[in-house]
Amino acid sequence: MSSQERQQKFVVITGANGGIGEALCETFSAEGYNVIATDIQVAAKSGLQHCHYVSIDLNRFVADEGYGNNKTAEILTLVGESKLHCLINNAALQILGGVDSLSRSEWQTTLNVNLQAPFFLAQAFASKLEAANGSIINISSIHAKLTKRNFVAYATSKAALSGMTRAMAVDLGPRIRVNAIEPAAIETEMLRAGFNHNERKIDKLREIHPSKVIGQPVEVAYLAVAIAKEQIPFVHGQVFSIDGAIGCELKDLD
Repeated sequence: MSSQERQQKFVVITGANGGIGEALCETFSAEGYNVIATDIQVAAKSGLQHCHYVSIDLNRFVADEGYGNNKTAEILTLVGESKLHCLINNAALQILGGVDSLSRSEWQTTLNVNLQAPFFLAQAFASKLEAANGSIINISSIHAKLTKRNFVAYATSKAALSGMTRAMAVDLGPRIRVNAIEPAAIETEMLRAGFNHNERKIDKLREIHPSKVIGQPVEVAYLAVAIAKEQIPFVHGQVFSIDGAIGCELKDLD
């Protein structure tokens, strides 16, 4: 890809400072995209210095229309007259708590970040994406289909995000392709911290998957790059699982 083509091909990636987000930014950059990375932190991680960076609080983006308009304008200024080929809604908030314990604020904030922000970002950039025959990729989760206790807010938001992906594909028709990815266990720092960096528990997590491995962030990124390609216009309204086949297996009682 020439330098001129690179300048004209943009992707916006939310949640860029996380493990999957960083892999998305690095992989799309390697594929020749001009990456606009966003996250709530003031600055990008050191590994993302090759990207444009815009600090965005997605909860506020939803709740405060003026703030949302300003952040949209900031991103569109970076794109300029170039083409916006892809929006990747990767940012997510995971607040644990059950039906009896979640506060109204925790519930609403989860839905704002995980569901409403992807919708309003898609709305904000729709004309730019349409002009480029572009696509939207929503990073959902296995929790959209299979979940566990105390994940009710997160699971609800991800199930709605996968459903919204299909509805948006129908609504936008041929103008903008919309697809989603539902990762299961991906070996990020967040996942490892959730297991207190206990290697025995992480090994057990690998063992319960039919694949006997858990996913790496770059695997999600490789799949996203493939989905974003203009050469596959018939791939539209799909939700792709990346789960090591754990979603296929029923466990016997021993």
